[in-house]
Amino acid sequence: MTDHYYTQKPTVKHKAQQVELRLAGRKLDLKTDAGVFSKGGVDFGSRLLIETMTMDSKAKVLDVGCGYGPIGLSAALQCPEGFVTMVDINERAIELAKENAKNNGITNVTVLQSDKLEAVKEQKFNVVLTNPPIRAGKQTVHEIFEQAWECLLPGGELWVVIQKKQGSPSALAKMEELFTEADEITKDKGYRILKAIK
Repeated sequence: MTDHYYTQKPTVKHKAQQVELRLAGRKLDLKTDAGVFSKGGVDFGSRLLIETMTMDSKAKVLDVGCGYGPIGLSAALQCPEGFVTMVDINERAIELAKENAKNNGITNVTVLQSDKLEAVKEQKFNVVLTNPPIRAGKQTVHEIFEQAWECLLPGGELWVVIQKKQGSPSALAKMEELFTEADEITKDKGYRILKAIK
């Protein structure tokens, strides 16, 4: 069976490397590896989400499908008095995200292995962030939206980055069905940032 970045236990040979993310004057040095999403550097969609997302400094945030951690760790820097929970199904990604938090001195995070939002279904958040696993299929992506709705506090926000050609119209329609309001916040190079409010 071929490994995907949403494989629970990647078997592909390790090929660790360092990538750098510069954001709002802050540099993050991130370790990445084979078998995780966007191993060669932070992808354009994640960067666009990081640059667009806004949250209260005390927010309780969930990053779904955190990979090696660029979105969640950036969120943790944006809400220094808040807390970020990062989840991914991929064991290798989880270990990398933990290591990257530690190596960058970011302490207001916890990293958990989870199939979608299973590990956090009893918790409540102000913000859910996701660059969803498109290759896992539309049903999986829509389940993430449904579970995010369940986990969000009233007034909470779901932020999503998705390419138009990979289903942003159906993603937005699903968000409109679940949430009080859902809008496209910005777009660049075929990517859309969608935000919904509970």
